[in-house]
Amino acid sequence: MAYVINDDCIACGSCLDECPTEAIAEGDIYTIDADACTDCGTCADVCPTDAIHPA
Repeated sequence: MAYVINDDCIACGSCLDECPTEAIAEGDIYTIDADACTDCGTCADVCPTDAIHPA
């Protein structure tokens, strides 16, 4: 089950370097490629707004 990013995302970039599979794409609100996500949760651990959750 992949993680998802909700509207609380402030596009700060904290999660980008944490993702071991580079599944996160930049934008006004970042997105996670469900096919590339390995459900490790490292992105959610560093998100300052708690915008990243399991789907």
